[in-house]
Amino acid sequence: MPTIGFAGLGLMGAGIAGNILKGGYPLEVLAHRNRQPIDDLVAKGATEARDAAQLGADCDIVFLCVTGAPQVEALIEGEAGIRAGAKRAGRDALVIIDCSTSEPTVTRRLAESLAAEGFDLIDAPLGGTPTQATAGELQAIVGADDGVLERVRPVLETWTSKIIHVGPVGAGHTMKLLNNFLAMGYGAIFAEALTIGAKAGITPQTFDSVIRGSRMDSGFYRTFFQYVLERDRDAHRFTLSNAHKDTRYLASLAEAMNVEAGVAKAVRDLYASAESQGDGEKFVPELSDIVASRHHLSLA
Repeated sequence: MPTIGFAGLGLMGAGIAGNILKGGYPLEVLAHRNRQPIDDLVAKGATEARDAAQLGADCDIVFLCVTGAPQVEALIEGEAGIRAGAKRAGRDALVIIDCSTSEPTVTRRLAESLAAEGFDLIDAPLGGTPTQATAGELQAIVGADDGVLERVRPVLETWTSKIIHVGPVGAGHTMKLLNNFLAMGYGAIFAEALTIGAKAGITPQTFDSVIRGSRMDSGFYRTFFQYVLERDRDAHRFTLSNAHKDTRYLASLAEAMNVEAGVAKAVRDLYASAESQGDGEKFVPELSDIVASRHHLSLA
């Protein structure tokens, strides 16, 4: 049974790693700024790596679940990185699975570089929530060669309810950015619609009475409005800084492909403005309050 490494024990990563361990795989985890998930996993049988290089040396498959491309590169490259550790240990095979929401161009570049040394990198960004991560019910959106995917499929199955193979390396991250563009676009639209409505005398409750159960209803709408109506901050735990990062990546991808993407840029700019005013650690539904407050309105 392959030894699994894991870097990035945040809201999503901790649940994924826990399910890998439940699946019976030897698990080595990298220290995280929050000690609780590390300590919990070690208590259940995982071991702790001193750095990313140790993951590369000790593990057959290494999962990355971090913020974005800079963090992925930092874990893979350098003397303390996964690549260097694997090479020093004389490894002739290693699969790195990047579950982050990252830049497809960076993903493909890293994959090509690692392939020259016999190592594989695939992208498997996530669909779902921290609750689904803990339950082992996430969606994996995979960019990989068929053969590599089949080698790691049993491990992916420990934490997924659905594995969707969308194409070669980089396709997973591309699809994830498109998915998040839709979600963050809806978030921006909801925030502005609520403010326009409030200015016109339409309360959030009235708005919801029309949309809920209609064709415009959705899972995203429900969690967004769980905050708007009930003030439940935990309903949709995705930060505005991550929303800005993902929409920035999407707009950059469109620009690189010479696609005029005015809507993508407008959505990116709204999240950028929220982060620039110090609200980056707030969650996406709270964008509704930020937009309303700019017009001296309260939605509470």
